[in-house]
Amino acid sequence: MKKVLIKNARIVNEGKIQEGDVFIEGGIISEISDSISAKSPDVSIYDAEGTYLLPGLIDDQVHFREPGLTHKESIETGSRAAVAGGITSFFEMPNTLPQTTTKEQLDEKFRIAAETSYANYSFMFGGTNDNLSEIEKIDPKEVAALKLFLGSSTGNMLVDDEKVLEQIFKKSPVLIAVHCEDETTIKKNLQECIEKYGEDIPIELHPQIRSTEACYKSSSKAVKLAQKTGARLHVFHISTAKELSLFNNKKALKDKKITAEVCIHHLWFNDQDYAKKGTYIKWNPAIKTREDQEALLQGLIDNHIDVLATDHAPHTKEEKKNVYTKAPSGGPLVQHALPALLQMYHQGKISLEKIVEKACHNPAILFQVEKRGFIREGYKADLVLVDLNSPWAVQTDNIFSKCGWSPFEGTTFKSRVTHTFVNGRLVYKNFKHQPFTKVAEKITFER
Repeated sequence: MKKVLIKNARIVNEGKIQEGDVFIEGGIISEISDSISAKSPDVSIYDAEGTYLLPGLIDDQVHFREPGLTHKESIETGSRAAVAGGITSFFEMPNTLPQTTTKEQLDEKFRIAAETSYANYSFMFGGTNDNLSEIEKIDPKEVAALKLFLGSSTGNMLVDDEKVLEQIFKKSPVLIAVHCEDETTIKKNLQECIEKYGEDIPIELHPQIRSTEACYKSSSKAVKLAQKTGARLHVFHISTAKELSLFNNKKALKDKKITAEVCIHHLWFNDQDYAKKGTYIKWNPAIKTREDQEALLQGLIDNHIDVLATDHAPHTKEEKKNVYTKAPSGGPLVQHALPALLQMYHQGKISLEKIVEKACHNPAILFQVEKRGFIREGYKADLVLVDLNSPWAVQTDNIFSKCGWSPFEGTTFKSRVTHTFVNGRLVYKNFKHQPFTKVAEKITFER
């Protein structure tokens, strides 16, 4: 593997921004200094003058749809879009076909990723009402977490047997990550809307159907169960201001047993955007009010929320064009999450240091990722260069996700990802991917 020298970068890392050089050997950061000279003629040198160097983002929640749903996305196409967005590591979800609920199905995903992924990879194991014996086989060093759906979503892996749920919380060998929405509340709200509107319910009612009450009732129940059993709990995609009260911001992340995540779409959009975007911003949990949107950002900044993620969950345009009851929830986000966050930086809403903390450092700390998520000597060289003053517009011909659309289409971002390095190898540069090589690695965990 070639040696790499990144010179004159503004390095954003561990709460600081400082200029310097980074030298990479064998895929590992071997030296960080104010000035480093090329040590031999076989060094690839990248002049990063005027750009910022970030650790590669670690996305703790993506749906790359393989196996079984590859008309929407695949591990290859999803990871290809991810590195274009500065995401160098991902944890993929279990609601595929078949679902990732046995060791054999998990091993098959690892096999596919080893052959096709552009980014480092791990997978979450899926919990169901009847696979506790499989859950107990999980190897904590190779599985990111156990994923439980406490509200039904794409794939319908709902866990609704309360006795089983408590046993899972007691016996899971890894962190438990949960999708929290109360199914009974949602079904009642949906039926009332169907009685009034039929199948073609106005999309603006989505946050009333998948309501604040549905979210809080489920997430508060999960938190109480974690407190009762001592389980390590991570609540995915918080979408309401009310839920913030469930999470502690007084402890350091490494000392927390109950943590929370927010996704880019809940920070970028609010319910006023349904009129223009329609089902293209239909997600579960739903995008809610401007007040929720603002509270989530504040919760992220003040550490009630620990992690930023995408919940990248693509569907085809044809699927999204269906009436409300048939249009699936979810959308592609990995390519545009970091540019959107950098846009929020330009708007004065969040600092570069906080973006790196929540999207790079904290996922590594929370999931105990081995030697990634920081720019440190001895760590894997997963790195991203961004130009904060290089505007570009999201349009169909520069979208890499297989579904071919983005909720950000028509948006002009002020910042762009210029280079992405995975394990020291350049994989993406200015809207072009490098020829594919098997440089991505299976993520390991320090447990």
